[in-house]
Amino acid sequence: MSKILLFHGGGPTAVINASLAGAISALQGKGLSDSIYFSPYGIAKMLTGSERKIPHLSDDALDRLARSPGSAIGSGRDHLEDEDYAKIASILKDRGFTAVIGTGGNGTMDTVRKLASCCGPLGIAVTGIPKTMDNDLSITDHSPGFLSAANYMAGSVREVLYDIHSLPIHIVVIESLGRNAGWIAASSALAGSEDMPGPDMILIPEVPFDKERFLSRADELYRKKGGVSVVASEGLSYSDGTPIVDPVFTVGRSVYFGDVSSKLSQLITRELGIKSRSEKPGLLSRASIAWQSGRDREEAFACGYASASAALEGRSSVMSIIERTGSSPYSSRIAIRGIEDTILEERRLDEDMYDRDSFTVTDSFRSYLEPMMDSRGARFTAFA
Repeated sequence: MSKILLFHGGGPTAVINASLAGAISALQGKGLSDSIYFSPYGIAKMLTGSERKIPHLSDDALDRLARSPGSAIGSGRDHLEDEDYAKIASILKDRGFTAVIGTGGNGTMDTVRKLASCCGPLGIAVTGIPKTMDNDLSITDHSPGFLSAANYMAGSVREVLYDIHSLPIHIVVIESLGRNAGWIAASSALAGSEDMPGPDMILIPEVPFDKERFLSRADELYRKKGGVSVVASEGLSYSDGTPIVDPVFTVGRSVYFGDVSSKLSQLITRELGIKSRSEKPGLLSRASIAWQSGRDREEAFACGYASASAALEGRSSVMSIIERTGSSPYSSRIAIRGIEDTILEERRLDEDMYDRDSFTVTDSFRSYLEPMMDSRGARFTAFA
């Protein structure tokens, strides 16, 4: 009799529960309603054998789950030592588990790979479901969670653009999440429209921060427009790799940055004598259910379904991925790929997607993201 364990790792997204719903749907479809468990707040809790059972969920309940914020089973960032994986594998065997399905980003997929290595000899399959709003998983066209976060960023920045246009007296710096990859910051480019261009500058971690170039461009734009919008990624660093703001706290791969937007805003005021404001959506942008993308939800569900199905087939050390099959109109399919030992290598913004001279994205980036995006948000009306 199969007994399946589910767990989540890393920060929640707007669609992590959609992936969970997809996995549960696949398992229930195989008659395993009484055999689905989860490790609360991450796989590390299995070191104390604290799994809990998931009750049977109706189709309506699964749909509500897919549209729910946060992680219904919790999530974790606990660091595991090499010996912990063998301990967890032994506990899983003793408790009768035949498969494990983990949802997460680079770090979690690495955990899935390491756990699979220990569980394989014990006859336990381990598969992964991609999840990261940062969009830095390297083997998938994009990751579940990204489109919803991009929705939030583009929509929220668009509203700030209206504010700046209405009272063009300052430079506003908006900070985006994205430690080492600029996908979320870049998505703010879609805030602009034919009647409301912007943002004026986008700063991404892939390009070293140059104080003089930044101030020169900010001053030029302010003198021309009066009101200026800047979107800056939290992971900005200088050419030598030093962050422009010292990290407040670091644990393993998790880095808690200081306020980059505040740093840049103060720099503008002190160096240029221009009034400036800083905004930091932070966690508001990571898992906003109000900005959940319908396409993101559907693909997240499909990834969960595919990874659970692969686990039931006995496949291990694999994960589901999204493969783009068309862009006009957009189409995709879900595939299963092996998790390689290079999974921790973050996927960064392609060089041809960003114009360093103009501090903004190129048509290449727009061609990548625009076909996938929801079409919503306020339109601008003006007589001034």
